[in-house]
Amino acid sequence: MIQTLQKEKLIYSFSKNHEPAIKLAAGSRIFIETYDCYRNQLKRPEDLYHLKPEEINPVTGPIYIESAEPGDILKVEIHRLQIAGEGVMTVRPGKGVLGHLVKDPEMKVIPISGNKALFNDRIHLPLNPMIGVIGVAPAGKAVPAGTPGSHGGNLDTLSIKEGAVLYLPVFTEGALFGLGDMHAAMGDGEVGISGIETSGTAEVSLHIIKKQPLAGPIVKNECSFSTLASAPTLHKAAHKAAEAMVDFLLPFSGLTQSELIMLCSAAGRLQISQAVNPLATVRFTMGTVPHFPEL
Repeated sequence: MIQTLQKEKLIYSFSKNHEPAIKLAAGSRIFIETYDCYRNQLKRPEDLYHLKPEEINPVTGPIYIESAEPGDILKVEIHRLQIAGEGVMTVRPGKGVLGHLVKDPEMKVIPISGNKALFNDRIHLPLNPMIGVIGVAPAGKAVPAGTPGSHGGNLDTLSIKEGAVLYLPVFTEGALFGLGDMHAAMGDGEVGISGIETSGTAEVSLHIIKKQPLAGPIVKNECSFSTLASAPTLHKAAHKAAEAMVDFLLPFSGLTQSELIMLCSAAGRLQISQAVNPLATVRFTMGTVPHFPEL
């Protein structure tokens, strides 16, 4: 029987000092329930004025994975994402890429039906359920759940979806993994500060790859894989993401560094995941290439 971690087991940061909500053997499969990023506080427009900022971006966890040690990799297989029957979006003055155009805070409840998000009577958007916040405890100080980094965190990356495999470096004993901030759909960049925020349940498997260091998150999808990097600016994040791809592939590609840079320039895709969190996140995506390591 697969265990369920209920959404009431909450943290608001990734930290090596958190007590585990549950301990699992490596290779275990688990259902993880989540609140939406507002901890389901928004039901009516007036709720925006009573929003508790300290309760934004709750993460369900942390999960202690037995045998996980610093220098290992946590391999997260995302088998299924089940989302609620509605989502919510907000805009707020000064928040996000387009926040300068917003005069007053607004919210919108968006019903979800028939594999569509019903934005209004005319606009029905296809769903793309994905996980916004997912990560492990960092080695040093605690990192707020809303901030991304090499440990994962608020990556807000479209490719972290059903069927994906996410690889995260392990920095502390047990890894202390958690996730939250699910979206029914989200555009690259998340320019208005929110996707279609929703609660839900993620069914994942957690595996440990021993003694194989990793610099930062990598996500593998059916026909591609991406290195993810976060930095104070998109320019710096782009440099980090592209360099991470070269560093990752170089030992396995059979190419010189210059040849690999040429290959990345010819076949890679530099994409913006999000530009609204305390650090921006960029992904560098490649199709499967010969000698890709089977992590």
